[in-house]
Amino acid sequence: MSPSRLQFQLEAQATGSKARAATFCTLHGVVQTPLFMPVGTQATVKAQTPESLHASGSQILLANTYHLLLRPGPEVFRKLGGIHRFMDWPGSVLTDSGGYQIFSLPHSRSMTEEGAVFQSYVDGQRILLSPELSIQTQRAIGSDIMMVLDQCIPSTADEKAARSALQVTQRWAVRSLAAREDSPQSMFGIVQGALYPHLRRESAEGLMQIDFDGFGIGGLAVGEEKNEREDVCELTAALLPQDRPRYLMGVGTPLDVLEAVHRGVDMFDCIIPTQVAKRGSCFTSRGIVELRRSVYKFSEERLDPACTCPVCAKYSRAYLHHLTKTQEPLGWQLMGQHNIHFYHQLMREIRQSILEDRFLPLYREKREILQVEDVDHPVKGPKAGTAKPLALGDYEFQLDPIAIHHRNGQIIPTQTDSKWPEQLQLAQRLRLPAGGTAEDATPLIIWDLDLGAAAPALSLILAYEEETQKGPVRPLHLVSFTDDLSPLRLALSHKRHLPYLRHGAADTLVLRNVWESRYCTGLKWTLIHGCGEEMRARAPGPAEVMLGES
Repeated sequence: MSPSRLQFQLEAQATGSKARAATFCTLHGVVQTPLFMPVGTQATVKAQTPESLHASGSQILLANTYHLLLRPGPEVFRKLGGIHRFMDWPGSVLTDSGGYQIFSLPHSRSMTEEGAVFQSYVDGQRILLSPELSIQTQRAIGSDIMMVLDQCIPSTADEKAARSALQVTQRWAVRSLAAREDSPQSMFGIVQGALYPHLRRESAEGLMQIDFDGFGIGGLAVGEEKNEREDVCELTAALLPQDRPRYLMGVGTPLDVLEAVHRGVDMFDCIIPTQVAKRGSCFTSRGIVELRRSVYKFSEERLDPACTCPVCAKYSRAYLHHLTKTQEPLGWQLMGQHNIHFYHQLMREIRQSILEDRFLPLYREKREILQVEDVDHPVKGPKAGTAKPLALGDYEFQLDPIAIHHRNGQIIPTQTDSKWPEQLQLAQRLRLPAGGTAEDATPLIIWDLDLGAAAPALSLILAYEEETQKGPVRPLHLVSFTDDLSPLRLALSHKRHLPYLRHGAADTLVLRNVWESRYCTGLKWTLIHGCGEEMRARAPGPAEVMLGES
């Protein structure tokens, strides 16, 4: 591959993680990663001004080719000198190709090898959005980074449909790059392949034969489960070259972004910050705050005591509650401004932690709070229809004190504890021999003979993360067995009371016969439903350790 037009420079990669910090240069300046790009679909981020976006730390805005092709049209951008001058934006702009918008209009378009034929929502005209028209429009818009036109399909599509879409996307990628001609704009290819690892690999390998300046990871957040998205994201990112930016398209919440950075992604976009602000929802250091709740009617507190944005400096929760209840546009604007600032501040903290090689501690700290709803004013009692079960099978959940009991009197561990790693002498077993490398080391296999509520397993995973912070360690394969998933299912329904289950590994747990997670570099966790008694009778091999009954 030729050198990237973006002059991508990898500055650091976190120990025990695939999180990375880098810089690259667009036609409008230097960009630092990881970064979040607010979505300005129609050359504007909803309810925000360019000034507030710049002040919050926005480096790149995303605009959409499909919508801007229809209105105001490429001729406007050609006449007025491009999107930067048009919207008075000094930073960089990335334009999506329109592929996702075509995907979202399945009843108003038809797909051919030439492109997507659709009916304009502006004047009813039928338009063929081909790779050539998409790139010609993006050239007229004048974005810093253009995306190839791709065929997006549901991530849950069958293999035949996924392969067909992948092959169309590959052919369109070649046509898109040719249509760039002599433009100085950068261009990203898009990896497709739905949830099929071999198709993702085929897509990535094909695109890397073409001189793209970066790569988008497409076809996710379109129907799959969270754990599936994270696994495919990590797999795909690992297939892509180290010297190009990686962009996870259309994702997501702050927690989604944190998890994807951990898996090696550099760039993100999503409408969530402004979309949820319209409903009065805000991301804060105290959890997700729903300002439409009446508990804030008389609240003089600032929205987020740890936030330095202008909204948190000036306005009370009571005022923001009032704006939400009256559906005043100012409320949407202020809360959107805060949410965008929150995303950018999160990315700045993540970047700094990677540069200082303390990402994993930050990762553990942030994932605890990013999924919590309102630490200071938790919802009292379950919402209608969402009561959590207090019993499941032979197990019962007790609130005071927190515990899970079996009907035979056995108490199931519900707290992580250092006794399990110490029992196995985990730190010593993970050490590499002198001169050894993690890549060459034999994995340490631990048999967890009774999964229970996953507290022993999570204790080992937390201990493994801590060891990776101290230096290279051998890979770990944790194999958990259970004959009864009831205690785990019961515990997962009460995660609010069991903070250890907010860990990324538990959060992506899928209760099926065999499950594997690649959420952490060097770690694989497999869950096997059944065979517990058989494994208890089995003698461990030379590289295997028995955790024992929990």
